[in-house]
Amino acid sequence: MSFFARPHYTSEATQFINELKAKKPTLEAEQRQGRALLWDKKLVATEQADYLDAGVAQQAYVYGTSGHPNSK
Repeated sequence: MSFFARPHYTSEATQFINELKAKKPTLEAEQRQGRALLWDKKLVATEQADYLDAGVAQQAYVYGTSGHPNSK
């Protein structure tokens, strides 16, 4: 065992999560379902290429005044 290890210590956050999972066993499945709804999407190569092609080139210094209507 490591000199710095605390064998029977669990943080308050870990205790809270463990209690929450014990009270609601379907929690992880619901989280995965929510993640799949928003984040786990298949990329369509043509749509991604269109998105990248639609980008507008940015000036080297974005706060510059060239092209501003009030610049001389």
